[in-house]
Amino acid sequence: MPSTPRSAPGRALAAAFVLAASAAASAPPAAAAAPGGKDVTAVLFEWKYDAVAKECKDVLGPSGYGHVQVSPPQEHVQGPQWWTSYQPVSYAIAGRLGDRTAFANMVNSCHSAGVKVVVDAVINHMAAGSGTGTGGSAYTKYDYPGTYRRQDMDDCTTVVSDYRDRRNVQDCELVGLADLDTGEEPVRARIAGYLNDLLSLGADGFRIDAAKHIPAADLAAIKSRLSRSGVYWKQETIYGAGEAVQPEEYLGTGDAQEFRYARDLKRVFQRERLAYLKNYGEGWGYLPGGQASVFVDNHDTERGGDTLTYKDGADYTLASVFMLAWPYGSPDIHSGYEFTDRDAGPPNGGAVNACWQDGWKCQHKWPEIRSMVAFRNAVRGTAVSGWWDNGYQAIAFGRGDKGYVVVNHEAFALTRTFETGLPGGDYCDVQSGRRVTVDANGRFTATVAPNTALAVHVGARTCG
Repeated sequence: MPSTPRSAPGRALAAAFVLAASAAASAPPAAAAAPGGKDVTAVLFEWKYDAVAKECKDVLGPSGYGHVQVSPPQEHVQGPQWWTSYQPVSYAIAGRLGDRTAFANMVNSCHSAGVKVVVDAVINHMAAGSGTGTGGSAYTKYDYPGTYRRQDMDDCTTVVSDYRDRRNVQDCELVGLADLDTGEEPVRARIAGYLNDLLSLGADGFRIDAAKHIPAADLAAIKSRLSRSGVYWKQETIYGAGEAVQPEEYLGTGDAQEFRYARDLKRVFQRERLAYLKNYGEGWGYLPGGQASVFVDNHDTERGGDTLTYKDGADYTLASVFMLAWPYGSPDIHSGYEFTDRDAGPPNGGAVNACWQDGWKCQHKWPEIRSMVAFRNAVRGTAVSGWWDNGYQAIAFGRGDKGYVVVNHEAFALTRTFETGLPGGDYCDVQSGRRVTVDANGRFTATVAPNTALAVHVGARTCG
């Protein structure tokens, strides 16, 4: 088996690869650049587009989310499983989540709410097997009428099996799916045509699925054909020690998803000490913060078990609070649904009647997480200041004169006087809804319950 989990197109998910990282007590990193003024993305995994439209208006815009990421819109193989969305049949916008009109309406609604739309783009491969797609297109493996034929595929028809071999990773078939020859001009043109079609409907950017299985030069050539320059571009480039393809190769075209960030958060929150997070990010050998896309979990890793998930209670919630408070990378908030069978598709085929019903978890709307989006926006452009820890599971730090956060992962309450850079006056703890009074010297005294956080910022001076 390969040494890292692979991208999300099929049933096969490789074993988790846990990386050790040093936690040297060097200074915290400077604040990272971000894709726009609001850098938090809500990833509404397998939500129908009409539900996304409503959520942009009701929740994402008012909460301060800058982007929403939607699941793949292209026609795909039929079936209830989530991974059918990652097996394209054609580039018609005709997946189970909505047709072309629904997609366009969703984009317009999100834009009206001040939220940009990022599309999960599956361009490494086409579907395996044969049948009729969700839009009515007949297909067989290597033959997708009107889209691709056999000559558009790579010559290697074996399954990717050796991540130390660049050719095996980038020319062979990811979990047996038909691998596109992205080095050929007709294929590049066809992919760019699909992405340009989405841009014509108002999409603002793309998350490139399985990017490490596509040569970086091929992706650069495809991106150069886009009708709009400056679109947001983040790439699924899973790090693996000793592998032939590394995430750094892809930074010339856009951001890269930093999987080490999420894996190490799980280890720290479950088996190590929060005090180790003092220099989290570039100090741990990660990608440059300005081009790192970070997350606590995503749709692959929550099923593979290599990161925290909604099933992990306070570990998951506090890790999300930390990520949103810490100035490294641009955060994705995964928002999915309950599952026991990891192949299980979305409840009601992706229709979301209400959050926290029918299995929809709506992590983007959890009060502890949602409130930190506004915190992040308020402290943007400030570095970490005044780090404090108890040597174990309680930490606190400021964001200049804009905000301050305490994370108590101990099993007991923490009572302490904290020294901040905040102006004196009253603030609202956005985690608990209680008033916090900062004195003229920037200090406040508070008790933080076990496995909870406290967060105050200049954008929330009063509660209620």
